[in-house]
Amino acid sequence: MESQKPVQQIADDSWLLRVWAQPGAKREAVAGIYQGCVKIRLGAPAVDNKANKALIRFVASILALRQRQVSLRDGHTSRRKTLLIESEHEPRWERVVPRAAVK
Repeated sequence: MESQKPVQQIADDSWLLRVWAQPGAKREAVAGIYQGCVKIRLGAPAVDNKANKALIRFVASILALRQRQVSLRDGHTSRRKTLLIESEHEPRWERVVPRAAVK
């Protein structure tokens, strides 16, 4: 699983982004790669779906997408999550992951 890249294209306009969420952090930030996932620190707590909503909001903002273009596909109650990214144009992944971890 370590060799798995965090970004995977699944259709012309769809990508999967593997994320390791760290809720309850002091500030929201991308914290590098952890276990084949993009580690993202979130200020929201992991209660009442707050961290999941914050994750979608944060990823959409750093990829310059609308929130409706980012959805949680897997991992609703886990730190390891898979986001579905839908966009006509490929997002600028370098805002989230190192170049070597894409494609």
